[in-house]
Amino acid sequence: MFTVPANFSRRRAAFTLLEIMLAVAILAMMSLAIYRFVSTNLIALRISTDANLTDERYAGFVRLLSTEWSSLPTGSGALLGEPIKQNGRSRDEITWTCGAGPGLLTRYATGEFHVSLRLRPIAKSGDQMELGLARTVFDPNRKSDGPESWVPLLSGVDSIQIRYFDPRLNVWVEKWTDTITLPRLVKVIIGRPDSSVPWETIVALARTPL
Repeated sequence: MFTVPANFSRRRAAFTLLEIMLAVAILAMMSLAIYRFVSTNLIALRISTDANLTDERYAGFVRLLSTEWSSLPTGSGALLGEPIKQNGRSRDEITWTCGAGPGLLTRYATGEFHVSLRLRPIAKSGDQMELGLARTVFDPNRKSDGPESWVPLLSGVDSIQIRYFDPRLNVWVEKWTDTITLPRLVKVIIGRPDSSVPWETIVALARTPL
């Protein structure tokens, strides 16, 4: 009569080396898949957060311009625009005269200011640009304005193009020199190194006498 050794069932219940290696390989592939899934979702979340922050910055920029330009008076050279090119890219500037207020980013200053929206390098020896306000105190008794202060608004900007809608001609123009009448609309187009499509907004001026 055939007799089964006592330790035979114990040997059959144990895993072979090949089975263990297959199990480890499956666990490794599952771990890699889970890591890639989590990593992809974290990257997507970070990109989405960065995009939302950029959108908020630009939305605040539009609110600032709308608040400032819609309150400008006419008949005093309140707004002048000049198209400028540097290294083949638009570096347009727009200048206006105003008093203290939200658009000037100060409420307690006295007198009037000349304010210019322009691009300038973040560092003297760098290529990165930032968009901001250059503010100088306007003194009618002096031949030139006082010292200039700089307020940065947007970083990571390559170019800025400004166009003005002239209701008398019913066209967009690249330069504004009329010291009596304000343009009806101001279009601001900003080129960014992180996007192939430039950002664009149109600001309506409330006081636009014809």
